[in-house]
Amino acid sequence: MDKIGEYLPFIIPLAVVEIILLVVTLHHIFTHENYKRGSRLLWVLVTIIGMEFIGPILYFVLGKEDE
Repeated sequence: MDKIGEYLPFIIPLAVVEIILLVVTLHHIFTHENYKRGSRLLWVLVTIIGMEFIGPILYFVLGKEDE
């Protein structure tokens, strides 16, 4: 249990950034209708299943429509 306490100062900020990125990505998916590739359902699934940074980053790189 002592080892977990050593890593908390590193894990907590990563978790906060991950949750913020997830919320921003889902907000963008639900407020826009056009995507480069795929559909809304596909990007919601990719974002939620790949929640650990990869899903949201994939959406912004591959799915977000240029404005």
